[in-house]
Amino acid sequence: MISGRLKNFVLDTNVVLHDPQAITKFGDNNVIIPIYVVEEVDNFKRQLNELGRAARHFSRMLDEFRLQGSLAQGVRMANGGTIRVLPTLRQYLPKDGLASSKESPDTLIMGVALRLKAEEPDIPCIFITKDTNLRIRADGMGLDTENYEERGVSIDDLYPGAIELRVDADIIDELYNAREVTLNFSPSQEANMAFECAELTGDIEDARKYLYPNEYVRLVNRHEESHTAMARLLPQQNKLVSLITTRHGFSGCWGIKPRNKEQHFALDCLLDDNIKLVTLLGKAGTGKTLVALAAGLQKASEEQTYSKLLVARPIFPLGKDVGYLPGSIEDKLNPWMQPIFDNVEFLMGLNEEDKRRGRRSYRELIDMGMLQIEALTYIRGRSIPNQYIIIDEAQNLTPHEVKTIITRVGQGTKVVLTGDPYQIDNPYVDAESNGLSYVINKFKGIDIAATVTLTKGERSKLAEIASNLL
Repeated sequence: MISGRLKNFVLDTNVVLHDPQAITKFGDNNVIIPIYVVEEVDNFKRQLNELGRAARHFSRMLDEFRLQGSLAQGVRMANGGTIRVLPTLRQYLPKDGLASSKESPDTLIMGVALRLKAEEPDIPCIFITKDTNLRIRADGMGLDTENYEERGVSIDDLYPGAIELRVDADIIDELYNAREVTLNFSPSQEANMAFECAELTGDIEDARKYLYPNEYVRLVNRHEESHTAMARLLPQQNKLVSLITTRHGFSGCWGIKPRNKEQHFALDCLLDDNIKLVTLLGKAGTGKTLVALAAGLQKASEEQTYSKLLVARPIFPLGKDVGYLPGSIEDKLNPWMQPIFDNVEFLMGLNEEDKRRGRRSYRELIDMGMLQIEALTYIRGRSIPNQYIIIDEAQNLTPHEVKTIITRVGQGTKVVLTGDPYQIDNPYVDAESNGLSYVINKFKGIDIAATVTLTKGERSKLAEIASNLL
């Protein structure tokens, strides 16, 4: 009955709260839920947040399996694996000096893995937890232990959205003259609609690269480093096209012009109405929010392509929270949205003297209905058509929250997600499991999506040095 490939996976509480569907994602192996995990999940199910939703979902799934048979004996799942709920036995509790008459939940949960290792020695037992210290403890007790990363993407492997290619001079010249270059290779059979190319010359060379739809390319003359051009791969047409920001007649976007190649890339996809989802990531001071707001105001107020610009950001404090704020919803949101207002006033060229003289501010844009500030709390259930939506600080969102936001999008709406995966305030996500990284990974290769990574700080010399050193 036991094959050499069969494994026992014991899941910690934080795994099922991170992903309630985790119990179905271990193939045809045995998934074991310590009974103490069920007790801990019960403490979260009444919360009206993401953790509460995950706890309720997980509880319902377990109850559905319970109706099919005894969870103590094991219930067969659709993927061929089995699900069991087990307690530990006192003789298997770790003798690491931490056990007492009232063991901690972590100790009791780890005890189930130790029990299985002793009672079923022929089946490899792997303890799955997102708790770093508990993984260290489990390893010290001789358990095989792993982090749960099924939904994550390595931050080092995150799709950057751009690539540099060395080409012959005539390709660059053709791009400048005709604004486009037809690529002389065919689409590959790789997933995500990737394109396989060999330095764009038609030669079959050893080093092959992949271009994704809407990926940005910096072309460099292989014989003259200073001879360069910037382009974007046009989906489905097998062409590189010049950027909006480099074409004749482009005078800026709401008073700003790009200062580096990444900002050129960002403004190009932000201003292209065919691209419906844009993800901008980069460290502090690279201009993510500023260029997104400039493009949104350009499209909503100047070109009137969209009915309004809607800006939202998750509410997570830096440091100790100041507690409840008085006033209306707008009054409560003002402290959280001040970075947005600062950027809008910068775009409007306002200084303190202008404000004292009564010159228009962001307040006028809100009164005219061109700019709307919202909390993400109230977005569920809405349908938002024909709007330019910016979700700032998206690295603090979970994958489920990002899905909820994007699925609210109606006809004609564009969504921009900005953030820095290295600056996360939400304790329940990390650099690899947050919603921004998740979207970048999933939408890589989709012809209505684009990603740009901004690396050069433009806020100030001090801010750039601090970002690099600190």
